[in-house]
Amino acid sequence: MRKVFVINHLTLDGVMQAPGRADEDVRGGFEHGGWAAGGQDQVMGERLGRSMEAGGPILLGRRTYQDFASFWPRQGDNPYTEALNRAEKYVASNTLSEPLPWQNSVLLPGDAAKSVAELKAEPGGDICVMGSGVLVRSLLRSGLVDELLLMIHPLVLGTGSRLFDDSIDRIRLVLVDSITTTTGVLLATYRPEEV
Repeated sequence: MRKVFVINHLTLDGVMQAPGRADEDVRGGFEHGGWAAGGQDQVMGERLGRSMEAGGPILLGRRTYQDFASFWPRQGDNPYTEALNRAEKYVASNTLSEPLPWQNSVLLPGDAAKSVAELKAEPGGDICVMGSGVLVRSLLRSGLVDELLLMIHPLVLGTGSRLFDDSIDRIRLVLVDSITTTTGVLLATYRPEEV
């Protein structure tokens, strides 16, 4: 059975909104976009590279898919561009329709949790979820997340969309690996444990 693993940047206060760019996600008047840029270093790059080398499919929610599709295919000299373009991408959305614009993209039918459970039962590489807060919370509530790589930045923003919001019931996480980058970002790998 395939595993579902989540990769997300977080602040110490749990904010995951718009880590990459100032204009990435300004919902709710969010003005701190691009907050993760200063935390990038070789340690983080190598760890993310290992995750992407696995070659399994990527699972994205609608908003993250649209943002990635408008950004990544246009990034010429970036080691992630080729991997992202080449990867099979599953998209959870009730509003998008096929054909999807980014190569190797497939729209999941119906309920995302049900579709992901079916994907997990199929043979193939593990499924990586990036960003996609609404989707990740849905998968957590359904018990479909096997592992989380959280890149916890030494930063408190006070506002913004949080990964673990009030829609998440109690989840106990077991730390299975951790490393600190040269910029003080904690790369922590957790697995949910049944409570």
